[in-house]
Amino acid sequence: MSEDQGLEEDDSGAVMRAVGRQIKLWREAAGLRQAELGAAIGYGEELVSAVERARRIPRPEFLDKADEVLGAGGKIAAMKQDVAEARYPKKVRDLARLEAEAVELGSYNNCVIDGLLQTEEYARAVFGSRRPAFTEDELERRVAARRARQGIIEVPKARVVFNFVQCEATLRRPLGGKMVMRQQLERLLEAGQLRNVDLQILPLSREENTGVDGPFRLLRLKEGATVALSEGQLISRVIANPREAQMLDIRYGVIRAQALTPQESLIFIEKVLGET
Repeated sequence: MSEDQGLEEDDSGAVMRAVGRQIKLWREAAGLRQAELGAAIGYGEELVSAVERARRIPRPEFLDKADEVLGAGGKIAAMKQDVAEARYPKKVRDLARLEAEAVELGSYNNCVIDGLLQTEEYARAVFGSRRPAFTEDELERRVAARRARQGIIEVPKARVVFNFVQCEATLRRPLGGKMVMRQQLERLLEAGQLRNVDLQILPLSREENTGVDGPFRLLRLKEGATVALSEGQLISRVIANPREAQMLDIRYGVIRAQALTPQESLIFIEKVLGET
């Protein structure tokens, strides 16, 4: 992906329209109305209608039951993998693919806690603060996608090295309220104990901060290349140009040097937790 190519527009709508069309065709071939199919598989008529119109993403059990009732011989159930991928926004799927190819991942954030370290409640608060607001379905979809990505840290055999630098401001910004932040700080302490994770805090008292331009990520891939991800208002950009990626790599090294050591950082987080 070139440095000028952003993450592609979400294509999940096309997948869901194809799934909805197939369910409708099988339902009509079976001579059932939407209400009758819903009653047979244990769902309401409104949900069946919404799935057929690509307004709702069906759960795996919906597809399994519909396949059985409509006698589709596994053709509807076979779409579960496509639906599972479509459940998450295209941006998230692209990022997850990059993360799956990484042997080392570095992240600096001065706005919020990095998504890989967020609790579910904190993630919901982050997405819930967005304006214009997400619909409830879209909000839950994004929270689920973020939680799914976090599995990369929890898989022992992944052998990925993670290092995160969080600006102190992200520890003190009470997104979601006091209890949500307490749980989030506790989660950071847990993550900081993992053998493959280095977590550093860049205090606000530091006179130098090379990360004032905003959050970014670095991913060192298995083939040896380094790519970066820069996020801003309305734009997320993958940076594959070697010169630009190298510039951010150098910048990240300076940021890590400016931050507290991992051990000092855990003590700092414990201090903030005690004040929260």
